[in-house]
Amino acid sequence: MKKATFFKFIALLCSLLITILIAKVIVIDESDVGTVIGIDLGTTYSCVGVYVNGRVEILTNDQGNRITPSYVAFTDDERLIGDAAKNQYSNNSKNTIFGFKRLIGRRFSDKEVQQDIKQFPFKVIDKDGKPVIQITVKSEERIFTPEEISAMILGKMKEIAKSYLGKKVTHAVVTVPAYFNDAQRQATKDAGILVYDLGGGTFDVSLLSIDDGVFEVLATAGDTHLGGEDFDNRVIDYFVKLYKKKNKVDVSQDLKAMDKLKREVEKAKRTLSSQMSTHIEIESFHDGKYFSEILTRAKFEELNNDLFLKTLKFVEQVLKDANVDKKDVHDIVLVGGSTRIPKVQQLLEEFFSGKKTFKDINPDEAVAYGAAIQGDICLLTLGIETTGGVMTKLIPLVYEEERFMTKDNNLLGKFENFELTGILPAPRGIPQIEVTYRKIESITITNYKGRLSQEEIDRMVEEAEQYAEEDNIQKERIEAKNQLESFAYTIKNQTSDDGKLELDKKISNDDWLNDHSNSAIKDDFDEKREELQSIINPITTKLYADSHVPPPHEEPPRHEDL
Repeated sequence: MKKATFFKFIALLCSLLITILIAKVIVIDESDVGTVIGIDLGTTYSCVGVYVNGRVEILTNDQGNRITPSYVAFTDDERLIGDAAKNQYSNNSKNTIFGFKRLIGRRFSDKEVQQDIKQFPFKVIDKDGKPVIQITVKSEERIFTPEEISAMILGKMKEIAKSYLGKKVTHAVVTVPAYFNDAQRQATKDAGILVYDLGGGTFDVSLLSIDDGVFEVLATAGDTHLGGEDFDNRVIDYFVKLYKKKNKVDVSQDLKAMDKLKREVEKAKRTLSSQMSTHIEIESFHDGKYFSEILTRAKFEELNNDLFLKTLKFVEQVLKDANVDKKDVHDIVLVGGSTRIPKVQQLLEEFFSGKKTFKDINPDEAVAYGAAIQGDICLLTLGIETTGGVMTKLIPLVYEEERFMTKDNNLLGKFENFELTGILPAPRGIPQIEVTYRKIESITITNYKGRLSQEEIDRMVEEAEQYAEEDNIQKERIEAKNQLESFAYTIKNQTSDDGKLELDKKISNDDWLNDHSNSAIKDDFDEKREELQSIINPITTKLYADSHVPPPHEEPPRHEDL
């Protein structure tokens, strides 16, 4: 298998080990769908890709970055998503939301949720037994579910794709962690591949087999509450205790100090992937005091060693479930930013008796890469059950969990109104039925036991539309303001010195902008620009009356060639 093909294949595997998060899925012709994007909705960072011209493009955001922080912030004036939200975090920590994926699908009383709440600067409260996020904007309290914040990040990814493609995006493959397992599977295949995915907040490990280009998932395990943020928190707790010991002060309640420490610890962790030690320095850390400590790679590894070893327990579990000996694993693929940690790579290679890990794929982009390929291949892969080579039915019911009896499991969805027609009666084994995905009649999967009620979904949709409208208004306002500033600047720079003196007497545009920069709406800026135009026109006409050069923003007279 060629290296490039293997790279694409492994990326696809990474996304296939992830479930598709959908409330409603329709299998339709590609011409009605348009370009399908692939989104990796991560705990700390998100990424979007698209399959175009026979290759995957990982798209850059408006800051030129290929990964976008999974941050959402609310100020008195606007909603910020991604880099903009993270950049203002230290000044607005109580209204800046991150790590929300760890709250999805959990009860407020869960031990993990209570641990996370201690680390979050924003407020998490109990609503009907579920954790929801509470912020305060303009003295008004607002409540958001983790699903709503997720939707905002997805909207940002969609916006990035729309900007790149230049057209509306309506379909996406969205990936989230999922652990599925066939406890009764005993078969062992050749060319075993272990995919080790350690991200910002979740951990997955899966074992696959490849047989003539066809891959099969043998077993999967993981922890939805284990990742880079947990490593950061261990270091943060260490420095808080160290600072208390040296200064007799507990800074854990000083949100600004903790915000600064969190940011610097994350940087230090990244640095330690390539260096043996790093210096953490924070000015005005607490009560104006200077924070200065050295973090070594050895100390970082010591603080997190039990968590690193915990991931190997899941590796052992996967091998046991699949009945595969570790010597039969041919390749170890690393996915997720936290796999850059040298100790993680070392422990894995030691566990597999010195076998080197596969590092050619970008761990931050692997899942989005695979999701983009998957989006190009199919919108929904239909499982079928056959008897003697004849398709007897599509799988009518979809369940989750691993209990033997379906009554003990959770009904996820049901295929409605789907049947095969036009097949003449014949003995079993005679009809030959060809199945072509994406070019068959539409079906709908109805979610019977979703965690959100229809009323909650309707409310979220309404609020999302409201925020989208507010974002659009803010965008138009900023564009109008920029047009006014650009117009005034252009006029002043294209006018002679004598003209500038006369213009300055009549125009006080800078003063108006300073006084109304935050309060003016789009119409105010447009009106001011028109007013400026009406003042400038007579002056520029007079200034250029004796010149052949046309005034600014006027077309020169056109002459037909003779």
